[in-house]
Amino acid sequence: MMQIGARPGVIVGNCIHDACSHKVNGRSIITSDRIRLVSKQRQLSKQKYRRPARQQKHQTVSAIPVAQSEFDIAAAPILLPKGPWKAIEGSVNAPKGFKAQGMAGGLRASGPKADLALIVADADAVAAGVFTTNVMCAAPVLYCKKVLAKNKPARAVLVNAGQANAATGDAGYEDSVKSAEAVAQALGIDSDQVLIESTGVIGRRIKLQALLDSVPKLVSNLGPSAEDAHHAAVGITTTDLVSKSAAIETEILGKKVRVGGIAKGSGMIHPNMATLLSVITTDANVEPSLWHTILLHGVQKSFNQITVDGDTSTNDTCIGLASGAAGNDLIKHSTSESAQKLEAAVTALLQGLAKSIAWDGEGATCLLEVTALGAPDDRSAAKIAKSIAASSLTKAAIFGHDPNWGRIACAAGYSGVKFNQNNLRVKLGDIALMERGQPLEFDAKAASKYLTDVTSEHGTCKIEVSVGNDHGHAQAWGCDLSYKYVEINAEYTT
Repeated sequence: MMQIGARPGVIVGNCIHDACSHKVNGRSIITSDRIRLVSKQRQLSKQKYRRPARQQKHQTVSAIPVAQSEFDIAAAPILLPKGPWKAIEGSVNAPKGFKAQGMAGGLRASGPKADLALIVADADAVAAGVFTTNVMCAAPVLYCKKVLAKNKPARAVLVNAGQANAATGDAGYEDSVKSAEAVAQALGIDSDQVLIESTGVIGRRIKLQALLDSVPKLVSNLGPSAEDAHHAAVGITTTDLVSKSAAIETEILGKKVRVGGIAKGSGMIHPNMATLLSVITTDANVEPSLWHTILLHGVQKSFNQITVDGDTSTNDTCIGLASGAAGNDLIKHSTSESAQKLEAAVTALLQGLAKSIAWDGEGATCLLEVTALGAPDDRSAAKIAKSIAASSLTKAAIFGHDPNWGRIACAAGYSGVKFNQNNLRVKLGDIALMERGQPLEFDAKAASKYLTDVTSEHGTCKIEVSVGNDHGHAQAWGCDLSYKYVEINAEYTT
């Protein structure tokens, strides 16, 4: 993944909480009841494709969820790791100095769901970006890299859904420029203070006139509330069944500091990063180059550790804005306690968003969490964990409730990390499958039931592997591989 920095003048833990379906600030929140509804929708894919005769033709229905109104989409479960912070409302609007909004501008092929989002800083903000390594990077990626290289303050991020504006040539790049100019004119700022993100079908340019016509309304409706931020989170989704947003509050140098974010992603998810867009905000007062480093480290431990299908997108972008409005003393040394606290908070926020994306993988019936231990270093552990999370055979076995641990061992073995196979240990949930490289007798029915229970509740399937006695450890996240994934992507443009 490439990266560029710019210079300006209820914690749920690792599992889904158990509560009844409810609304906060007028929007649905994913809880156990809601999870069952989403899971049931996906479980239907198994019934749908288990037909008696190969030649029997199934009735085609839309594989991509269709909202009934502009913001008719539930929020993902909050999957933040535990730490010295607390979960709060507001996502990108939780930190001081930001406003946001989303709206339906007519960019989607069909349906009324919002397809535009705008996040704006009240004053000049420190900006940093992390981008796809795909050589066929999209026009907005090229545009953002060029803008951030000028080392100027940023004020706004505009995101559109519907068209990726990738592989669209010079005309596509000009569309990004014109989009930024429209936002700049409406806000009364310079166009190179506006950053652009796009998502949708590759090879299609933005519906530029629809976007330009929508910008004044989008700007006029900007607001600081959690609901305004939720509108923005919905506006960046594509095949997502849920929106992804979170915010946390911690204390740094005696000041309350907040970090918030929104993200989208459901398919074409694989480091580096995914078909993944994200906007992160903080009110921390942080030196520009350090902010870039913090964002990069956070992405490496979060978005770069998720996989759904092994495809790396043309549009991956994570933009981070820091307003400095928390009033803390300037954080400028990477080795300082304050910098480490900020990096830990940013990483936690990004990991929460990353797990929400994997949880909502296209066609998925569970979140897959792989923990790798005992590796020579953290980087090696990360490679092992990602290799397992990305294994199509492992993912398919989980969907089929098959405790085929050999696929897990195989994926660890081809990760590129050398280890003594006689040190390998494998666990599925609490069930030990292999110890010191030797297969163990285990209750296959109990292991299958574990997978059945996890997928029926759209819960978290936990796999743990250890490859030695060293201190390297890391996690990666993915999801199972279902029939529904094929349907969604076979019918994406039709």
